[in-house]
Amino acid sequence: MCGRYTLINLAHLTDLFPWIREFPEASPRYNIAPTQPILGLPNNDSDHLESFSWGLIPFWAKDPSIGRQMFNARAETITEKNSFKHAFKRRRCLIPADGFYEWKHVPGSRTKQPMYIRMKEGKPFAFAGLWETWSSADGSEIKSATLITTAPNSVVEPIHDRMPVILKAEDYQRWLDPKVQSPEQIQELASLLQPYSATEMEAYAISTQVNSLGLIQTCEGARASWRRSMPEV
Repeated sequence: MCGRYTLINLAHLTDLFPWIREFPEASPRYNIAPTQPILGLPNNDSDHLESFSWGLIPFWAKDPSIGRQMFNARAETITEKNSFKHAFKRRRCLIPADGFYEWKHVPGSRTKQPMYIRMKEGKPFAFAGLWETWSSADGSEIKSATLITTAPNSVVEPIHDRMPVILKAEDYQRWLDPKVQSPEQIQELASLLQPYSATEMEAYAISTQVNSLGLIQTCEGARASWRRSMPEV
């Protein structure tokens, strides 16, 4: 699973998505968690980053609270599960990030060691995601999204048995193409949902302060606390 990530290097989003001309105003996020707002690039309008609630609410859901349990979608079953297969066919997105957290079991200890996983150069990347629009009886709408996960690479494997799918830049446009919907094309997209190259990634042990969602704040105190326990990015 992937339940926490960061989006700090906002200035480099222009390198990640060079075709976007205008970016929304945003602050660095040090500890993004499910049910909170996240930025995503949807395939129905891939020229604009939009805000989504993290936790997919299927269009057919009776209660939006279902999204609290659906912040991840397994790549292995994404074409079969009713909760995700329709979105995988029609509503895909890219979710920018520059690192994510996982917790490593420490032998002989009841506590787990938080680890921060990122690209070696510290640059942003894009998770593969799905999005939905849920409409309530009163006509209001909620846009939501989920991260797709897969088996771990050799960097993540000692830490956790799952990792988020990170797409290669050359696959962004194919992932975002709304015309890609045929069974053959969907199977080709499914083949992209693989562990990212371990040679380009690294993992750091960090302070247990990250266990607190209070570090989501972008105030100077939270920023300083985060940087004391992290490598330079």
